[in-house]
Amino acid sequence: MAEEKEMQFEQAMHQLEEIVQKLEAGEAPLEDTITLYKQGMELSAYCQKKLQNAEKQLIRMIDQDGKEAPFDPTEGESNE
Repeated sequence: MAEEKEMQFEQAMHQLEEIVQKLEAGEAPLEDTITLYKQGMELSAYCQKKLQNAEKQLIRMIDQDGKEAPFDPTEGESNE
């Protein structure tokens, strides 16, 4: 997966979407399906890692004290 290391997040997501469409169509031979699934899992892991790194960077930029605080996606939401 050497080429994915240089790949932009958006490119990886686009490739992943294409793979998902091919798998959902169910028209590929078994061997191709296995290869597509493996590529999809690798791209998914790559994208997840990129997102986690971006989240860590944002947390560091936002935290005024220089300490990493856990991300809470529900923070700021009202319970009304």
